[in-house]
Amino acid sequence: MPVLTRLIPSPVVVDVSRGAMDDLAGLLADQRISASGKLAIAISGGSGVALRAKLEPVLPHADWYAVVDGTIDSAVKLADDIKGRRYDAVVGLGGGKIIDVAKYAAARVGLPMVAVATNLSHDGICSPVSILDNDNGRGSYGVPTPIAMVIDLDVIKEAPVRFIRAGIGDAISNISAIADWELSHKITGEPVDGLAAAMARTAGESVLRHPGGCGDDEFLTVLSEALVLSGIAMSISGDSRPSSGACHEISHAFDLLHPGRSALHGEQVGIGAAFAMHLRGAAEQSGLFVEVLRRHGLPVGPEEIGFSVDEFVAAVEYAPQTRPGRFTILEHLNLSAAEIRDAYADYVKTIRS
Repeated sequence: MPVLTRLIPSPVVVDVSRGAMDDLAGLLADQRISASGKLAIAISGGSGVALRAKLEPVLPHADWYAVVDGTIDSAVKLADDIKGRRYDAVVGLGGGKIIDVAKYAAARVGLPMVAVATNLSHDGICSPVSILDNDNGRGSYGVPTPIAMVIDLDVIKEAPVRFIRAGIGDAISNISAIADWELSHKITGEPVDGLAAAMARTAGESVLRHPGGCGDDEFLTVLSEALVLSGIAMSISGDSRPSSGACHEISHAFDLLHPGRSALHGEQVGIGAAFAMHLRGAAEQSGLFVEVLRRHGLPVGPEEIGFSVDEFVAAVEYAPQTRPGRFTILEHLNLSAAEIRDAYADYVKTIRS
């Protein structure tokens, strides 16, 4: 009987440690990603300037490209700028926007991409997707998984703690997303990739159950690994299903209905996940979500991120339109605005009791 296996697209190296960025040149050479050091490095105009000053002496053959914003236009411009320059790889050095732009540009010119994350705000740091703003709002673009993932805990700690908190919200929302996937399997027959689901669920649970806080190296390591595993889970399934359910639909609705007003992605999906758990009747899990969100300083209701109850109700009602064809607890219940309002009132009563 033949033994069947499958290849999993994943980084050839994942380095999560203190001082990891200091050895970036050696890591790329040792892994045969770039022995010459001929790299195109995308940075932001903010924190990227200081990081460039730190890394330029050890990467003398690299060229540096400032990225203005996280738009499709910036990604195309970066691709045009680096095309034909004979680089070994593209490095995205920064937060989610810079990494998404670099992933898209690298894919466009056919180069491997190295992600060097300077904050942990969401699981896009190692996902096969670039989220870029466009003329219609925001789009998801399929790209290869980064060939290497570097997370320097010293650098992570220098970023605003709000970014770490947002990453916590994104990581634990996996549990809600998997519940939606399993619901869809039960109701619609949608197949569930067991390996992708196991990886995403394990990532979420590792953060949900960890007793540490945002300043602890051990906790930051677990959070970093959880976000990386979430990205790999998406690569395994071939879409965002392992990490995106009703929680993300609600977040996308906020982004589309209130451009420029939305909070951090991880803050929104954390609220969405807690509310989705409540809608499922999973009182114990919803309560645990709320407890963990509060312990880490994350919002648990829309008012805490600047939205009224009416705006939250409208966002939840609109949410299924953000992912046509995706089946979650929202599509299953198909609640009216009045029913959503009642459910939210019950959610608030439950979390305050």
